[in-house]
Amino acid sequence: MRTRTLGHWLACAWSAAGLTALPAVTFAGDIDAILTIGKRTQLAAVSSQERVDKLSEDTDDLLAEYKAVSEQIDSLRVYNKQLENLIGAQDEELASLEYQIENVTVVERQLTPLMYEMIETLDRFVKLDVPFLEDERRQRIDHLRELMGRADVTVSEKYRRLLEAYQIENEYGRTIEAYRGEVDVDGAPREVDFLRIGRVVLLYSTLDGKRGGVWNADENRWDKLEDRYRNSLRQGLRIARKQAAPDLLTLPVAAPKSAE
Repeated sequence: MRTRTLGHWLACAWSAAGLTALPAVTFAGDIDAILTIGKRTQLAAVSSQERVDKLSEDTDDLLAEYKAVSEQIDSLRVYNKQLENLIGAQDEELASLEYQIENVTVVERQLTPLMYEMIETLDRFVKLDVPFLEDERRQRIDHLRELMGRADVTVSEKYRRLLEAYQIENEYGRTIEAYRGEVDVDGAPREVDFLRIGRVVLLYSTLDGKRGGVWNADENRWDKLEDRYRNSLRQGLRIARKQAAPDLLTLPVAAPKSAE
C-alpha cells in the first residue's frame, strides 16, 4: 500500500506546483492595478492641487483688485463731495455776481451824471484858482471830458481817473514847485521862472532876475514884485528845485479874508 510509482509522485509534484503558482500570478496583477490606480490618484491629486493653487491665485488677484477698486471708490466719494461743495460755492458766487451786475447798471445810471457834474465843478475851480500850470490843468480836464465819451473805458476807470485829478489838485495846496513858462510882461509874452508855494502865493522871475511879479488874487492880475523880495524869490526857486535846504522866506502874501 505504501509503495508509490514514479508517475504518481510526479503527478503529485505538478499538482502542488500548479496550486502554488496560480495565486502568485493573481497577486502580481492586483499590484499593477493598485499601482496604476495610485498613479492616477496621484496625478488627479496633483491636478486638483494645481487647480486649487490657480483658484487661490485668482482669488488673491480678485481680492487685490477689489481692494484697489474700493479705495478708488472711497477716493471718488471724497472727490465728489469736494466737487459738490465747490459747485455750491460757485453757485453762491454766481448769484452774488448776478446781483452785483444788476446793481452796477443802477449805479452806472446814477454815477455818470455825478461824474459829469464833478468835471464841471473841477473846471470852474481851476478857472477861479491861482493861475499856475494852466495848460497842464486844462488838458487834464479836457482829457476827462473825452474819456467820458469813450465806450471802451469802464465806468470804474473813468471814476478812478476823475478822483485822481481831484487828488492832484488837492496836492497842489501843500507843495512847493518851480517851473518855467510864459507870462505877459509889459504887454509882451516873456519866458520866466514861476514859484508856487501851495495856493498861498504865486510869483515869477524873469530869466535875467531883473524883474519879478506876484499874483494878485483880489484883482486877478500880476503885480510887480518889490525889489526887497527878489532874494527870497531866488532862494525859493532854489529850494523848490532841491538845490538848497528848506528855509524861511520873506514873500508878499495876501491877508486872509473873513468869511461872509
